[in-house]
Formats: sequence, C-alpha cells, structure tokens
Amino acid sequence: MADVIQLSFSSLRFSSSLLTSFSSSLNSLNPGLPPNQKSNQRILSVAGSSTAAYVSRFAFSPRKQLVSFKVHATVAETDQPKWWEKNAGPNMIDIHSTQEYLSALSQAGDRLVIVEFYGTWCASCRALFPKLCKTAAEHPEILFMKVNFDENKPMCKNLNVKVLPYFHFYRGANGQLETFSCSLAKFQKIKDAIEMHNTDRCSMGPPKGVGDLNLENSSAPST
Repeated sequence: MADVIQLSFSSLRFSSSLLTSFSSSLNSLNPGLPPNQKSNQRILSVAGSSTAAYVSRFAFSPRKQLVSFKVHATVAETDQPKWWEKNAGPNMIDIHSTQEYLSALSQAGDRLVIVEFYGTWCASCRALFPKLCKTAAEHPEILFMKVNFDENKPMCKNLNVKVLPYFHFYRGANGQLETFSCSLAKFQKIKDAIEMHNTDRCSMGPPKGVGDLNLENSSAPST
C-alpha cells in the first residue's frame, strides 16, 4: 500500500493515516471488497509537468446477490376424474349412445331407472350432481343412467330434452313413467318421484313409451 501521496505542484504531503482513512471510505462504499485485500499502485504522469502522483487503485468487487426463488410445483391432477365422470357405485352408469341407452333399459327388468341428462358446461348440473350421487348410494336397487347432452344430441332431441338438468323415470323395459327438469333447489322433486315410483308395480296402468326410440331388438349383443 502506498504510504504517501506527493503532489509536487502544491508541495503538500499527506500522511499514511489520511490515506488509510481514504481507503476505508472507499471500502465502505464497496462492501464486497475483503478487508485484507491489498490495493494496487498506479503512477499517473501528467504531460507537460513534473507532477507525479501516487494514487491507490482499489479493486472493486461487486457484491454477489443471491436470489432465492420459491418454486411452487403444481401437480396436474390428470388422474382425477372430472365431476361428471364420477360414479356413486355399480348402479350408476354412463350412456354414450342410443344403443347403450336402449340396451340398459331393456336389461333393467322391473327396476326403477332414473336417467339424468346433463352438460359438462352446465353449472346447475354440476351443483346437483353430488346430491344425485348420494341418492344413488342410498338406493342401490335403482339404476341411475347419465347421458351427456353434447355427446348424444340426436337422441336427446328425440327424447324432447330441451333444458338441463333433465330427468326421465322408467320402469325398466316397461317404459317411461315421468319426465321433468330439476335443479338443486328443487331436489325434493326427485325424492318425491322416487317415493312414488320405487314400489312394486300393480294397477298403475300401462307405461308410456320411450319417445321416438325403439326398444325392439335393443338387447346387448351376446358375448
């Protein structure tokens, strides 16, 4: 380290203690400089004069800033079924075609069958669905069928389904009992229909048909 800074033009002499103070000030402006790091000497010559100055040159080391990021990994729940893909149990099935619809009815025998027509985009359908699943779990003797409106538009048109969610009640292959629309706020309507129709069939009169759909030869193919 240079001990003295000599300026010949002013005949001024600075002591080493002043230089040390000056060095400390620079170090305070650059905290990244280690306290024991030695400064390099550099001689500057001014053209046209005999002035020479010994200037201490300090190596400036920018402080390394460590930036930490909290990475929140979002695991896509690809294995989880969508709300409309969930089933309450073996007595709740998905229908993907007219043939499946007719086959399920023809094989139901005398069981009460409840068909829900829904849309994946329908907020009322989504709100009602957990309640429907609970009801299906409470009535394993009833067959619940789910029909996606967008996947089965021609069939829904033939069954006169114009609003969602919509329900059809059947006595198996014997035909249709009742149809109505229903929301979560009016779910009691479904409970009342179950209480009315989930009984042994006696003299209730002939059942209605299945719209323009034909139950003849609709049994599932033998395997």
